[in-house]
Amino acid sequence: MSDALTLLSRLSVLIFAIASMASIGLRYSVDEIIGPLRDVRGVTLALAANFVAVPILAFGILRLFRLDTPYALGLLLVASAAGAPMIVKFAEIAGGDVAFSAGLLVLLIVVSIAYMPLVVPLLAPGAEINAWAIAAPLVLTMLLPLGAGLLVKRVAPAVWRILPVLGVVANVSLVTLVVLTFALNLPSVRSVFGTGAIIASLLFIGGALGIGWVFGGAFGEHLRDEMALSTAQRNFAAALVVATQRFPAPGVLVMVVVVSLATMAVLFPVAKVFERRTHRHSIA
Repeated sequence: MSDALTLLSRLSVLIFAIASMASIGLRYSVDEIIGPLRDVRGVTLALAANFVAVPILAFGILRLFRLDTPYALGLLLVASAAGAPMIVKFAEIAGGDVAFSAGLLVLLIVVSIAYMPLVVPLLAPGAEINAWAIAAPLVLTMLLPLGAGLLVKRVAPAVWRILPVLGVVANVSLVTLVVLTFALNLPSVRSVFGTGAIIASLLFIGGALGIGWVFGGAFGEHLRDEMALSTAQRNFAAALVVATQRFPAPGVLVMVVVVSLATMAVLFPVAKVFERRTHRHSIA
């Protein structure tokens, strides 16, 4: 039974990523997605937030909490990986600029693919990372469906009618993913009680949210929320690939899962708070 649920969880991740990215490609044009990324200052600060400030935040938290080495490595892996399809969903929940979040997502994925193989060996000397093992799932489940959606929209505009179907598929797979992630990983969460890992995870998420909000001002006040959510939502798929590839200690994988669960528990309500604030501003 557990194996079947694990398989269903993995399928829900794939379906959610593919449906979300394909629907973005069908809904928006290339210019709408990459337009904000022509802001060189904004892009530079977005990269600095995700690949400099957030890892420094993780190191700072590890100075406060003397976590066991495997848990510390798990947190550093999460800090080094940015860009995940949940970014788009959180932007949608918050009533934000989904096209901007999609463009930022593409940027963060591409940089993560190059960044992690360079940085992870510095975090754990002797660890060799297969860049293609990180890149393949991200390219196949995110960048390829996005490109396919953009192409189909251009050559067969009538296909936009399937957008509601893709939306339903993405939402159902997301609910399935959230429920199964919590259900399957409760034993792992219980195992870290008393270690400081949960408090460290919550501080990390809150700090990353704040970093994104501060740096997001480079794109304008109206995009701070999107930057905050994008910075706090790390790329757990890439972190899990590296954890399973190169770190045999189970604590590394457990920490990645714990931070992932904590992220969902924090960012869903935060996105709803942002939505209410956006609604009040629009009325005003």
